[in-house]
Amino acid sequence: MPSLHILVAGPYRSGTNDDPVLIQKNVDAMTEASLQLFRAGHLPVMGEWYALPLIEHGGSTGIGDPVFNEIFHPISRRLVAKCDGCLRIGGPSAGADEMVALAREHGKAVYFSLTDIPAA
Repeated sequence: MPSLHILVAGPYRSGTNDDPVLIQKNVDAMTEASLQLFRAGHLPVMGEWYALPLIEHGGSTGIGDPVFNEIFHPISRRLVAKCDGCLRIGGPSAGADEMVALAREHGKAVYFSLTDIPAA
C-alpha cells in the first residue's frame, strides 16, 4: 500500500457551545487519529492546522466572526481536493460531513475507521 495523504475530518465546534475545553477535546481526537495515520505510514492533515494560524493572523476576534468564517471551512474544502482520502471521525458535524461529501465528489476514498486504512 502506498502512503496516502488523508484529511482527518471530525467535529470542531459541534456540540461544544463554543466551550474552548470541549473544542480542544475535539482537536485532540483528530490529532490522535492523525498520529495513528502517520505511524501507519500515511501523511495526515487537518484543516485546523492550516486554518487556525491564518485565522489568528487575519485578526479574528472570536470563533464564528467574519475572519473565522472566511477561512475555517474553505481551507478544508481546498485540502480535501488535494488529498487521497478523508477519514471521518467523531460525532455529528455538518462541516465534517461536508468534507466527506466533497471527498466523494472528487472521487477520493472515504474511511470511517482507522482500521479500514491499510498500513503503507
